[in-house]
Amino acid sequence: MSKRPPLPSSAGWPNAIDQALERATLALRMQRPDEAERIAADVLKANRGNARAAQVLGQALLMQNRPAEAIAPLERAARRSGDPAIETLLATALAAAGRRDEALDQLRRTTARRPPFAPAFLEHGGQLVKIGRFDEANAVLESGLALAPDSVELRMELGFLHLKRNNRAKAREMLLQALAAAPERSDVLAALARVMALDGEYAAAADLFRRALGLRPDDAMSRNNLGLCLLEMGQRPACPSAARR
Repeated sequence: MSKRPPLPSSAGWPNAIDQALERATLALRMQRPDEAERIAADVLKANRGNARAAQVLGQALLMQNRPAEAIAPLERAARRSGDPAIETLLATALAAAGRRDEALDQLRRTTARRPPFAPAFLEHGGQLVKIGRFDEANAVLESGLALAPDSVELRMELGFLHLKRNNRAKAREMLLQALAAAPERSDVLAALARVMALDGEYAAAADLFRRALGLRPDDAMSRNNLGLCLLEMGQRPACPSAARR
């Protein structure tokens, strides 16, 4: 494997840093966290205060199930930058490392920021759901949605929370709103379809699962759920190759 070129120390340094971090970000998207980790670590060795490099490094370490190692660089970057995205990522790392109380404290501070940062509310609510504090999670997600009404993710998370509490009517309401805002998102279609299937509306659910599969043909769960709906309707599911056509 060829070695990466060294980062220059000349006038072209800022541009070289940006290019290196673009490569690291691309490596994350391509599911190559080890490569992203190496690049971001190189940048931080040369410029310890680079918040973007710390964020990429934190993401890469989390993808490799090494949250404890992600905490220190993310803490430094959060203190220096005050960036809510880095603070939220730090909270994710803290929770994954077993330091949930610290994670929740961080998320409370980040969700108090203005302008609001919707992913912080999403993470805060999600962490509360994991420990069964459903009322608090609902309050956090509702407050986030009031401040960021265009957030499809917050509506979806509220839908899932209502589903956990066996309130399918509210779950459906939230997911219908999410679908109206994002009709071409396969995850929204599949989530609403699951609620309809639970309510016995197998034909409507099957239609939504088909739409989801049209957008994401490799979604094995939606394909399986479509098959279950068809069986409930007394129909024989098509073979996978036929279903893709």
